[in-house]
Amino acid sequence: MSVANQQVADYAFLKGMYADAYYPDHVVDLGKAILLRLCERIEAERPADLAALYVLTEAATEEFNALDEVFVAAGSEMETVAREVIAEDFWFVASAYGFAEADIEELVSAREW
Repeated sequence: MSVANQQVADYAFLKGMYADAYYPDHVVDLGKAILLRLCERIEAERPADLAALYVLTEAATEEFNALDEVFVAAGSEMETVAREVIAEDFWFVASAYGFAEADIEELVSAREW
């Protein structure tokens, strides 16, 4: 399945991480895939409110939690820059699907990075 939302389809996910050689592209690609799966789930499940959206973003955040080990194994880590880029992209996703009022911290509240 691919995303139907054109704004999302045209968006450059994790751009700040791709631009920084500290983050291996093959690992950043895995993060991008997490965000795209989140978009697919939003389109499939159509959350009715913020609470329902936060359930979906919590699951995606937990996937990023597991991805941190992959970054470490590749000689990198999800530090300040990565945390900000990822959180901003979660907010972009929420906004693109009509949840601009979403709290950025709540979107990634399950984060361990």
